[in-house]
Amino acid sequence: METLVRIAESLGRFSSRFVPSAFAIAVLLTLLTMALATGWAGAAPPAVLDAWGGGFWELLGFSMQMALVMFTGYLLALTGPVRALLERAARVPRTPRGAVAWMAFVSMALAYVNWGLSLVASAMLVRFMVKRRPDVDYRLLVACAYFGLGATWHSGLSASAPLLVATPGHFLEKSLGVLPIDRTLFSPFNIGLTLAVVAGLTLLAWVLHPKPENTVRVDPAVLESLGDFTPPPRPAERGFALWLDHSRLLNTVIGVLGLVWLARHLWMNGGWRALNLNVVNFTFLVLAVLLHGTPARLLKASEEAGTVLHGIVLQFPLYAGIYGIFKATGLTERIGELFVSLSTRETFPAIVYLYSGVVNYFVPSGGSKWAIEAPYLLDAATRLGVAPEKVVLAYAWGDMATDLIQPFWALPLLAVARLEFKELLGFLLVAFLVYLPLVTLAFFLFG
Repeated sequence: METLVRIAESLGRFSSRFVPSAFAIAVLLTLLTMALATGWAGAAPPAVLDAWGGGFWELLGFSMQMALVMFTGYLLALTGPVRALLERAARVPRTPRGAVAWMAFVSMALAYVNWGLSLVASAMLVRFMVKRRPDVDYRLLVACAYFGLGATWHSGLSASAPLLVATPGHFLEKSLGVLPIDRTLFSPFNIGLTLAVVAGLTLLAWVLHPKPENTVRVDPAVLESLGDFTPPPRPAERGFALWLDHSRLLNTVIGVLGLVWLARHLWMNGGWRALNLNVVNFTFLVLAVLLHGTPARLLKASEEAGTVLHGIVLQFPLYAGIYGIFKATGLTERIGELFVSLSTRETFPAIVYLYSGVVNYFVPSGGSKWAIEAPYLLDAATRLGVAPEKVVLAYAWGDMATDLIQPFWALPLLAVARLEFKELLGFLLVAFLVYLPLVTLAFFLFG
């Protein structure tokens, strides 16, 4: 473990010195794409500039879909019933090893349902669990709370790429068509690999817990400072408007109407095969409305949930501009040719998986990165005769692989836990070194 701590500290120093902000990375990628379009694809600079500016707003619908994934998951995590379930979950483990293994399993299970829900609910579970088991290694517990973002979210029900290509009207529909989720998320390969990863990382968490004499326990001051969402109190004064805001009437009406629509939609469109990004977001929003109970509580929770959306709102137009350059300048075809020259039909899924993981470390956004990479990856797949669902899954698994060692999506969790990423990185590196060869082998066999 001492070696892991030294590695973690070294990586922390490297990241703080050489890895810029997510916005700076988006700008640098924009400039790199412009240079490639002019120097490699032979596009004229005015044409590149026009493609960039014209593409800025092509992904507005997609940007809103990604924002709602995080927003609705966050809203649901702040509801009373979810909090009660988390408090019950915190009572399950009886030992420190059991606590970290249980945290790893719950984090990955929640991320399979919704990555925004996992991000917030796992942080809340850390709070409840460490109060019940102060003898657990606090660093490992928080690291395990992040497993879901690095191991299962892009194979589950809020997966950006698989759900997007299953949504009618998506930006690749003209070339790809609509790809139902029974060919991606609910395929035997994806379900089997997800179960194997969850079992492996849960066992790893149990093994990694230090001996009692080496356990780093939570600082009592940190434990005292762990806050919680407080719903608005019912005002003393009376009035129709106040009664309406603090009554369950409106939330119940909208929630029931939403559930009726959802049931009809699934019944009339093939059941779970009808799931796509819009339907999943609708479901989580309706559940959040119902479970918060009143407009006043829902609005206060939405104010907190909205604070995590700034990265999506600021960066997605830049990535849409990059997408516009790829689409309009011939750069897609050139990179597609490169992938074809480096791959065979059998190795292409594994190469896409590894490539997607490398790019994700520098562009930690599965949705925006898919908009950039999808055109040339799918173009190369067509040339090699690889089924598009294999490309989508390889991209999805690669996209989340390096999340385990990337701090971007861990920021809300770290803010709650009062830790720095380098304090978790030793444990996360071990998980990454177990996860990477397992999934890489799976995609070589998949090819």
